Amino acid sequence: MTKNIGGRTIAYSIHGSGEELFVIFHGWGCNKEMFKSIAEHLAKKYTVVVPDLCGFGESPEPPHAFSVNDYAELFIKFIDSFGFKKVSLMGHSYGGRMIIKIFSKGGLPFEVSKVCLVDAAGIRPKKSLGQKLSLLCYKGGRRVLSLPPFKKLFPNAIENWRKKRGSADFNNASEIMKKTLVLAVNEDLTDCLKNITAPTLLFWGDKDDATPLSDAKIMEKKIPDAGLVVLQGGSHFSFLENTPFFLRVADSFFEI
Repeated sequence: MTKNIGGRTIAYSIHGSGEELFVIFHGWGCNKEMFKSIAEHLAKKYTVVVPDLCGFGESPEPPHAFSVNDYAELFIKFIDSFGFKKVSLMGHSYGGRMIIKIFSKGGLPFEVSKVCLVDAAGIRPKKSLGQKLSLLCYKGGRRVLSLPPFKKLFPNAIENWRKKRGSADFNNASEIMKKTLVLAVNEDLTDCLKNITAPTLLFWGDKDDATPLSDAKIMEKKIPDAGLVVLQGGSHFSFLENTPFFLRVADSFFEI
């Protein structure tokens, strides 16, 4: 199914027919299909909607690089279009980042009952001395290689160097989505966590190397009403690695 919101086409799946809406936001590089079994389970109680974020799955890319704020504003309208007064939210990775930003908007047209953040992004990591030096070298080298004589001699040098430095998510993205990712990772949402007023479940893998467990502990401390459940041995996709355990935790929190 699709909706046109603010000129953007948003593809989504819908499950169940409960009296309260439950919206799940997937992470970067993923799509709605990743949460199909979880959505079907939650549909015992809720009307569950899982959208493809713009630029993923069946939802077209935005016309320009989107900030987290752009996504938040668009999907507030998307949620509101279903006409529910109460909504619960779940977000994995980038989807969690969006939820944090949604609460920062204020004056929402719906009440958020509960929140589940799964290996969520939003805490900007502090760079080590080695990382800072590496970045300085890269920026300096890029300036040198951009000079006409070097650019002519080594036309692909900057692109090749950038690919070696970039993550798989970055290297596999289009130019618009690369800029979108840069906007996200350069924004620290730590100060926004206090705005999450709904009871919040944090579900995390203790071996997550993308959004480490230390991020979850910061969120647990900063969010007014939050509790943390840790999957031992779990990675950044903890909800997939032990889905039965994740669903037991979700059932308890959401009272299913």
